[in-house]
Amino acid sequence: MANSTFNDPSAPARPSLAKRLILTILGVVLLIAAIVGVKIMLVQKMIASFKPPPPATVSTAKVTAQDWVDRIDTVGSVRAWRGTDLSAEVAGIVRSVKFHSGQNVGAGAVLFELNADPERAQLQSLQAAADLAQVVLKRDREQLAASAVAQATIDSDESDLRNKLAQVEQQKAVIEKKLIRAPFAGRTGITTVNPGQYVNPGDKVVTLQSIDTLYIDFNVPQRELSLVKIGADVDVRFDAFPQRPFTAKLTSFSPLIDTATRNVSVEATMKNVQHEVLPGMFARVGLQVGTQEHFVTAPQAAVTYNPYGATVFVVDEAKDASGAAGFKARQVFVTTGRTRGDQVAILKGLKEGDVIVTSGAIKLKNGSPLTIDNKVQPADDAHPTPQEH
Repeated sequence: MANSTFNDPSAPARPSLAKRLILTILGVVLLIAAIVGVKIMLVQKMIASFKPPPPATVSTAKVTAQDWVDRIDTVGSVRAWRGTDLSAEVAGIVRSVKFHSGQNVGAGAVLFELNADPERAQLQSLQAAADLAQVVLKRDREQLAASAVAQATIDSDESDLRNKLAQVEQQKAVIEKKLIRAPFAGRTGITTVNPGQYVNPGDKVVTLQSIDTLYIDFNVPQRELSLVKIGADVDVRFDAFPQRPFTAKLTSFSPLIDTATRNVSVEATMKNVQHEVLPGMFARVGLQVGTQEHFVTAPQAAVTYNPYGATVFVVDEAKDASGAAGFKARQVFVTTGRTRGDQVAILKGLKEGDVIVTSGAIKLKNGSPLTIDNKVQPADDAHPTPQEH
């Protein structure tokens, strides 16, 4: 019964295996195509929903040209033209103080007077003895004229008189030591010595400094010794006056190199008419050692140093997608030269007047749109000072 049904010519024909396989593959391909198409539509829709990133915010500065002079930058200290700590030469009780702390005094002015009453009394006694010796000598000379005394007596009298006069002068010197005088004109320091106080020989009583002219002492490495010239200009800056440069002249340098540091000691002289700078102050020194040159300069913060070279981003005017005016970054290679403070000389790659990115360059690439905000600028000082000052 089964065979008859299977071989019945009137039954509908079934598709072959190959045809069914082809239809299955076509169905799978169509299904995959539909899935891919849906995915592509979703991705396109997602991409279309994304907004472009906003322009990077950077600060900018215009490239300038400046005149530079080669210089050796170092540090030093201020020393008075003349300065000393005055001390008592002899012991005694202070009778009076003849000045006020911080007062300007002239050379030879009496600053302290010690009690010298016993010494003055002794001087009167010695002076009386010298006067007597003078009278005796005069009388014996008259006797010698009358042949009443020998020449030996006159010689003895003259010797005695000279001895008495020498004792008088010695006592005057002792009394003079009771007066402590200013050895030169200058400004006194703060003294804590008061009348009635006993001082010993060598006790410091006050400092005296002549500050109309000051010395700036600093060191220069021996490799720079050939550049050190007498009369060279020296720029000096002090933390107390960060915005005021001072000028000095190189006046001397040591003929001996320090074997421990291999540095040479250098001395510059500076006028201090206003008495603003004081001995002992710390100084930043710039010794000018070359001729004046003209350089295009930029802040060091604007330069990015890479293994393949130094680069700077230049700001160009451009239009955005809507046609509005804007700015974009253009990366350029530069050749850098010497540095001075926060500045660097640009030997090649920029020209005066170019606008460059000074901060925010790390997030840029060539053609990046820019938003400029110059409220905060990086340091661009040829002679910077520490921020805490």
